[in-house]
Amino acid sequence: STDGGRNLSLDSIPMGLPMSDPTAWATAMNNLGMAPMGMTGQPLLPDFDPALGMMTGIPPINPMMPGLGIVPPPIPPDMPAVKGIIHCKSCTLFPPNPHLPPPATRERPPGCKTVFVGGLPENGTEQIIMEVFEQCGEVIAIRKSKKNFCHIRFAEEFMVDKALYLSGYRIRLGSSTDKKDTGRLHVDFAQARDDLYEWECKQRMLAREERHRRRLAEERFRPPSPPPVVHYSDHECSVVAEKLKDDTKFSEAIQTLLTWIERGEVNRRTANNFYSMIQSANSHIRRLVNEKAAHEKEMEEAKEKFKLALSGILVQFEQIVAVYHSASKQKAWDHFTKAQRKNISVWCKQAEEIRNIHNDELMGIRREEEMEMSDEEIEDPSEMKETEESALVSQVEALKEENDSLRWQLDAYRNEVELLKQEQGKATRDEDTTKEQQMKLLQQALQGMQKHLLKVQEEYKKREAELEKVKEDKLKIETLLENLKEQESGTSRVCACSQEKECPVEKTLSNSPVKSEREVLLVGIISTFLHVHPFGASIEYICSYLQRLDSKICTAEVEVLMTRLQNTFRQELSGVGASLEKRWKFCGFDGLKMT
Repeated sequence: STDGGRNLSLDSIPMGLPMSDPTAWATAMNNLGMAPMGMTGQPLLPDFDPALGMMTGIPPINPMMPGLGIVPPPIPPDMPAVKGIIHCKSCTLFPPNPHLPPPATRERPPGCKTVFVGGLPENGTEQIIMEVFEQCGEVIAIRKSKKNFCHIRFAEEFMVDKALYLSGYRIRLGSSTDKKDTGRLHVDFAQARDDLYEWECKQRMLAREERHRRRLAEERFRPPSPPPVVHYSDHECSVVAEKLKDDTKFSEAIQTLLTWIERGEVNRRTANNFYSMIQSANSHIRRLVNEKAAHEKEMEEAKEKFKLALSGILVQFEQIVAVYHSASKQKAWDHFTKAQRKNISVWCKQAEEIRNIHNDELMGIRREEEMEMSDEEIEDPSEMKETEESALVSQVEALKEENDSLRWQLDAYRNEVELLKQEQGKATRDEDTTKEQQMKLLQQALQGMQKHLLKVQEEYKKREAELEKVKEDKLKIETLLENLKEQESGTSRVCACSQEKECPVEKTLSNSPVKSEREVLLVGIISTFLHVHPFGASIEYICSYLQRLDSKICTAEVEVLMTRLQNTFRQELSGVGASLEKRWKFCGFDGLKMT
């Protein structure tokens, strides 16, 4: 080669044969056991049989040979895609069959500079190996074995790719065709400790450089150090005292004052000056309090504006939902088509969902405001009772409206069924089958609507009974409250007359199972809740209701309180087998008779 044997010399005219003699070219390729191919890639002998070649001692390439992977080596960018014959001083390299798959290699180790070379001729020497592979780059070491393979270590990693390019080539020493002078090269990656050590050293060096670059970048973007605090003097003291009175320069001045005090600048001579500066700092507290009050006022005004806007939106949502409900009544509902009815029902559901979300948000704001109120401003139990009673009334009205709408829908379905019955006699036989299916569907729909109507009527009756019970309980509670007020007035008279009787009263109060006003409120709410549920409720259901009012309430606290009040609450087991469940019931009226 022209570069002293360092680069690969790819001769376009193999073995010095002229292109005008295709028979000689085909003979040379046939001797190597390869399909005779021209320079343009066209076969010269179409009836070629590789089993008739002269080099029968060299097996053909099998990409699935044991010990080989399935990853083909990459072609170096400076190597030609079509392999050709390579001439060396002592040997000649013939390219593999281009129709065969490329030779496979193992996974490349990190920092690989060593290759495994197999398939060497038995008569091959280290000089021949050096002559072939020094064209790929600088060879550092060659370790040859007696079993026709060796390991070659190069100076750089990219030289390994050039060596892998020779994998699959057939080597022939001189012009001999003896089996000991021929072989098929197999080049693959090899794992060497020296390569791994050098690669790790290189990675550590790169990591050090990266850390150095990061340190420089951090130092570049690091904020500058604060300016040093001046030393104390009478002039600096007067300057700091003036800055303490200015809102814009207060932070800088208070930091200087703090530094002076920590340095120990306070003594008998400077004590009055420091006291005046501390007094100025104290006067700044008033300005801060006023500023905080102004911000709180702005926040309250913003909350009020938001609440008013949200309430206005809720009113409009209620109006829209009322329009949908009025459109769903029988007078207007029968005139709409099925598609229009479907759209109206979907819009109604969406509007109700959005309204409920906004209503929950508004109720959350109001609940937060109620939690911020003091214990003295908590509503009376009678008002809580009225709110629950109004909620029950609203539920009963909603059930009434749903019952009416279901009746109207049922009438509409009956009208449709009657119309279908009238048209059934006039229709043809082909239409009878479809109408029978429609009749079945309508009958199924009627049955479902009737069942739903019966359920709604039962719920309506239950709600009315519960409402009557609530009214009766309200009357009983009012009478009990009047009796308690009379008893309290009598006990107050007795207490005014004799002070000796106050001690046992206090003892009885201290020994009572209810120990705080909060527990009294809990007992009242639980009693009202269980009274509305005459068949009892589980402790989890009760706590889920209480946690809507106060998220800090826990199940253990409620259960301990209810077990202490045995005359007010009673625990019973309900269900059979796997459905066995503990339920709490309100037994205050029975306990009042017993006590």
